[in-house]
Amino acid sequence: MKEFKYTINGNKYEVVVGNVSDETVELTVNGEPYTVELEKKIVEKKVVKVVAPKPAAAQQAVVAAPQGEVKGDAVKAPLPGVIKDVCVKVGDTVKEGQTLVVLEAMKMANNLDAEKDGTVTAVLVSVGETVMEDTPLVVIG
Repeated sequence: MKEFKYTINGNKYEVVVGNVSDETVELTVNGEPYTVELEKKIVEKKVVKVVAPKPAAAQQAVVAAPQGEVKGDAVKAPLPGVIKDVCVKVGDTVKEGQTLVVLEAMKMANNLDAEKDGTVTAVLVSVGETVMEDTPLVVIG
């Protein structure tokens, strides 16, 4: 049992909450017993459908290209995350240590850098795309 004291518009009330069930609550207000019927709430279950975003059509074509057509070494995602920035484009000359892609993983921005000097031969991702670990991101030839 729980006891409460209220003052409403200058009037004092002592309320004792008794048994509570799914349908009723037994109350005593200033010594007077009451049984209060509770309204049943209709609870709707919400279903959330999670769908991974699809890469743009142009990127799908590059990803689907046979290995022989894309020459060079791919910089791969070290862990799952979301692409926040692509800092290079096809044809750019890059130096070892230059940032190619910014990957957000576990609420941290990670700069993914070139491992060697070369020319970007393919960019396989775009900003906002979700990638998994070992997904090729940029190819340097």
